Amino acid sequence: MAEKFTVGLVQRKCSLDPNENLARAMDGIREAAKCGAQIVCLEELFRSQYFCREENHDRFDLAEPIPGPSTKTLGKLAAELRVVIVASLFERRAAGLYHNTAAVLDADGSLLGTYRKMHIPDDPLYYEKFYFTPGDLGVPNFDTRYGRIGVLVCWDQWYPEAARLASLRGANILFYPTAIGWHPSEKKEFGAAQLDAWRTIQRSHAIANGIFVAAVNRVGFEGPAESGIEFWGSSFVCDPFGQVLAEASTAEETLVVECDPRRIEEVRRNWPFLRDRRTDAYAPLLERWLD
Repeated sequence: MAEKFTVGLVQRKCSLDPNENLARAMDGIREAAKCGAQIVCLEELFRSQYFCREENHDRFDLAEPIPGPSTKTLGKLAAELRVVIVASLFERRAAGLYHNTAAVLDADGSLLGTYRKMHIPDDPLYYEKFYFTPGDLGVPNFDTRYGRIGVLVCWDQWYPEAARLASLRGANILFYPTAIGWHPSEKKEFGAAQLDAWRTIQRSHAIANGIFVAAVNRVGFEGPAESGIEFWGSSFVCDPFGQVLAEASTAEETLVVECDPRRIEEVRRNWPFLRDRRTDAYAPLLERWLD
C-alpha cells in the first residue's frame, strides 16, 4: 500500500509581468512546502494573465520551450524543497507549433515528463484553438517520489474519458491546473450554477474512478470591466468518494491537504465500479456520434 502524501494547491492572481508571476508562484510553493506539502500544483498558465481572452499574435511571445527557463528555475526549487511541482506552461514546441502543457518536476528537480492539454476550447473569451495544438502525448501517469499522479488541464476536466484513462493507469490522484471564471454579464444569472457544475463534474471523476482529485484555479479579474473574466478560485481537493476535504475561497490562498491511499482501497472495495465495467461493450465510444 502506498504511503500517505500531502498536496499543496497554490491559488493566485496573475499580473501582466511573467517574472512577477513566477516569483509569486515560487513564494506559494515555499509556503505550501513549509506547511508540509509534498506535491504542489500551480494554476493553469500561471506565468501570465489568461491571454486567450483575445486572438493576438503578439501573445505567442509568451511561449517557451520545455525544458526551458521556467522548468529550470522550478526544478531548482523542487530540489531545494524536496517537493514535486506541477507547472502549467505555454509551450513553444517549434515555430508555429504551441501547446498548453503541464510539466511535472520531481523532488530531485528532474523533469519527469509533460502532459499536453488534449481538449481545446473555443468559446467567448476562451479562444484557445487560436493558440494551442491539441496534445499528442495521450494521458500519462507520473511516478513521483511521493506517489503516482495523473495530470490533466482545465477544459479536460469536463471529459470523463480522460479521467478514466488516467485512473486506469494507476494514479492515486488527478490534478487539474485550471483557469476558469465568470463573464460579467452572466455571473448574476448563471454564476452559481456554473461554479456548481464545475465542482460537480470533478467530484464525479473522483467517485467514478475511486481516486483523489485536486483542482487549482486562479483568482482575480482580468481584462476590460465589461468583457473580462472574474476567475472564481474555489480550488479544492476531494477524496475517492467525492467528499471535499478542503476548498479555497475566491481570494488568494494556499491549500495543503493530506491524502491517504488506503481510502482508495476502501472505496473501491465497497463501490467496485472498475470491477463491473463492461469493456466488451464500449467500442462505440470511439465514434463521434451514434446514428
